[in-house]
Amino acid sequence: MFDCSKDVRAYHNQDVTLPKSEQDAMRDRRDSNRTRLRNGLEKASKPKPIEFVKQGSYAMKTMCRDLDNDYDIDDGVYFEKDDLVGDRGAEMTSLQARQMVRDAVDDGKFKCAPEVRSNCVRVFYEKGYHVDLPVYRRVITTTVFGEDVHYELAASSGWKRSDARDVSGWYEDERAASADGIQLRRINRDLKKYARSRYSWRGAILSGFGISVLTTERFQVNDREDRALYDTMVAIRDRLKWNLVVAHPVTPGDTITSGSDDAKARCFREKLTEAIDTLAPLFDADCTREKALRCWDKVFATTFFSERLEDEQRASVVAPAIIGSAALLGATAAAASAVSSAGGGRHA
Repeated sequence: MFDCSKDVRAYHNQDVTLPKSEQDAMRDRRDSNRTRLRNGLEKASKPKPIEFVKQGSYAMKTMCRDLDNDYDIDDGVYFEKDDLVGDRGAEMTSLQARQMVRDAVDDGKFKCAPEVRSNCVRVFYEKGYHVDLPVYRRVITTTVFGEDVHYELAASSGWKRSDARDVSGWYEDERAASADGIQLRRINRDLKKYARSRYSWRGAILSGFGISVLTTERFQVNDREDRALYDTMVAIRDRLKWNLVVAHPVTPGDTITSGSDDAKARCFREKLTEAIDTLAPLFDADCTREKALRCWDKVFATTFFSERLEDEQRASVVAPAIIGSAALLGATAAAASAVSSAGGGRHA
């Protein structure tokens, strides 16, 4: 396979992973939202959250750059079960808990008002991104063995046993157990970037979480970044050939996909096959750097790789000219110095 390792790594660093400025901005948005929610709850004499827990791709650090700022920041808000009671003292339903959070976070300054969704409260921002606030309650029960603590999500079907920290912990465990947890995360981001590289794919392809699960299942470590990405693509595609079901990593019996012929998993399999076929010329004995980089451009629907080659070619033309000019200046200076040493010139 023609070696484009440095190019694939450069693409990840420049166009895939979020720059520090974006990461800082997201943290600021998250913190501002937490403050807004605390203030709204206090003003309405509602229960105080016991904690906030970042989750999803934001917590796993697998978010990818998006030109439209279509970022989904997940920030779970946790309450004590005993505090979530209605006006008449009855236990809050999952819907009432989400409505309480929606009302508290809406300070009237949003252009688009926050909405109650099936498993969260969504806060919209003008720049295109949004913050999802899943609502949880901590349940403490006393048994003969002592206290048992678990958490429940305010879902559309009612209170469902769940804790976002389980997913983040699972991902870190998978990275720690892999041959190269840092590269695994990079390849994970690259695959998510590929899945969102065409607007027409976005509603039809497997979710980012599903892609993360498959990446941990079939990650292929390699000293060459391009080979690690390609081999992982092939491994995931082959896995989806025999089974389209993707199990939830921390919820026993749950699946991320719907049934044995999930349309979104099938779409991801098909798009991986397209990428693998597109990269086939890189295995030809007469493959050139130009041809190889055009293939990577086609995979990610970008011009990054070809532009990188153009920059190299321009640099190769400019560099000899700069070296030649420097040599000429050096020779001129040396000649002048020799004349001066001989007696200051013809008028000495």
